[in-house]
Amino acid sequence: MVMFQELSLSAPTLKAIAAMGFEEATPIQGQAIPAALQGRDVIGQAQTGTGKTAAFGIPMVEAVDIKSEAIQGIVITPTRELAVQVAEELNRIGHFKGVHALPIYGGQDIKRQVSALKRKPQVIVGTPGRLIDHMKRKTVRLGGIRMVVLDEADEMLDMGFIEDIERILKATPEGRQTLLFSATIPAPISKLAARFMKDPVSIGIKSRSLTVQGTEQAYLEVQERQKFEALCRLLDVQLPALAIVFVRTKRRVDELARALSERGYQAEGIHGDLAQSKRDSVMRSFREGATEVLVATDVAARGLDISGVTHVYNFDIPQDPDGYVHRIGRTGRAGKKGIAITFVTPRELGLLRLIERVTRRPIERRPVPTAAEAFEGKQRAIVEALLKVSEEGDVSRYRGVAESLLEENDSVTMLSAALKMLSKGDDAEAIPVELTEEHRRHKMERKPKGRRAQKR
Repeated sequence: MVMFQELSLSAPTLKAIAAMGFEEATPIQGQAIPAALQGRDVIGQAQTGTGKTAAFGIPMVEAVDIKSEAIQGIVITPTRELAVQVAEELNRIGHFKGVHALPIYGGQDIKRQVSALKRKPQVIVGTPGRLIDHMKRKTVRLGGIRMVVLDEADEMLDMGFIEDIERILKATPEGRQTLLFSATIPAPISKLAARFMKDPVSIGIKSRSLTVQGTEQAYLEVQERQKFEALCRLLDVQLPALAIVFVRTKRRVDELARALSERGYQAEGIHGDLAQSKRDSVMRSFREGATEVLVATDVAARGLDISGVTHVYNFDIPQDPDGYVHRIGRTGRAGKKGIAITFVTPRELGLLRLIERVTRRPIERRPVPTAAEAFEGKQRAIVEALLKVSEEGDVSRYRGVAESLLEENDSVTMLSAALKMLSKGDDAEAIPVELTEEHRRHKMERKPKGRRAQKR
């Protein structure tokens, strides 16, 4: 496990990475970034979705001299869609340093691109054909290039772009740094590397092809602003005994854990900034069942061995398929069934499809539970908790009050009022202490029942 703070990156780049929600480098990033920062040429063999854009994007941003108006970095991609996607990520990585990446590709008005080029972007991300068009027009000059990246090289080979790539590389300075990323390294790509790269470091990363067996997987398509309400409804309907909610950033951990607690859920958060004593306390509470929902970052969850986790919720979709496999592996252990639900915004559907391809397993789409379904879940939890207390708890001290109430009031009305009162998150004191203790032990031994009744 390599943390970005360990990679000797500049403060603006680290700030951008943190803002993007990344703490731990993926395997390809952990190996490619240090080599690239040393000025080495790199051949990275990795599938799409392993985090390779940041693997070359971070060194490229670090290499840019923002005082220069020349184009200093160029990324060659096979498709316009990838060009736009890569440029967006480079702009996020370079945001605080002031590095600007411009996508140029066929199908877009070239005059608009010429106008954008006059604003002096430091990095160009483009398809081969359109790059050559600009080179002919002299609207893109490659004399100041410090780094060239060939992204999805094998796909560009399949599309017949090798001659165009060679032409572009010949137009760049001999002293440039070259990074090549490809899912496979066929012979023509090896020949290209031998011709244009200097003593490259070869890095091979294989993505996992299978997910955890026994884990039921589904996703909800929701807008960002709808996530919290959707999570609360899922918790009410599914009644998880122990759940882990994964989010991208430490700040989001704190905010979500606090919001869930205010809604009446037994929730706590864990992330890298917690003192060890607090971390130990949170984990002890979760293992014992006193905390039912653990909100965590990927880094904080590394190395945790927790049995009995029934549900994993990806509040933020992981950045790569390997991260997804790691997260959902927290449930469905020891032959037990687990459930993993991922929240996906419309813009993230492409990443979800990538996860499906890499893991070779379709992920079922489900609707967000309705308010009525969530309310029914709350009622079910309260009723089950009441029944359990009536069967196992000492209720003798309440009999006198109950008998007095029933002398003057209808029993159905009184019980309905009690259920209504118990459904409010701010009426925790209305539940006898015995319920909390018995219910927590009960949940650890059997399938989840009666959760959160002491709060709801």
